[in-house]
Parts: sequence; C-alpha cells; structure tokens
Amino acid sequence: MESSPVRTRLKEISVPKMKTKRGAAKRFRRTANGFKAAQSHLNHILTKKSSKRKRQLGAMNQVAECDVPGVKKMLPYS
Repeated sequence: MESSPVRTRLKEISVPKMKTKRGAAKRFRRTANGFKAAQSHLNHILTKKSSKRKRQLGAMNQVAECDVPGVKKMLPYS
C-alpha cells in the first residue's frame, strides 16, 4: 500500500487590525490641519475663576505639533 500524500492547507497571512485607543478617541478630533482637543481646568473650583477665563477655557485647542505623531499612533484610522 502506498501512503497518501500529506495535504496542507494554505492559510492566508493577514496583519491584524490596529486598535484605536478609546480614551484618545474621546478626547481628540481630526481637523484639516491636525487634531483639536478640549482644554483642562474647567471641571471644578470654578468660583475663583473669572467668567472670561472660564469662557476661554471652553474653546477647543489645536494639538501641539510635537504631540501630533503620538496622537496619530493612538488613532490609526482618523
């Protein structure tokens, strides 16, 4: 009796999907010029802060150029 040849299945080799850091996805938004993020210091101890300061802290800020590569790494599909 002859032995049957061994058959091997070819598996498709695929790179796994990259995961988005969920905390970063909630904090940063993609814009045409980079990323924007909300400012800090607007959650508590608001009585000693002036109205002007609180109003200006409510605006979104552009992420610094040196931090953009790290944000891009955390948000691979943005």
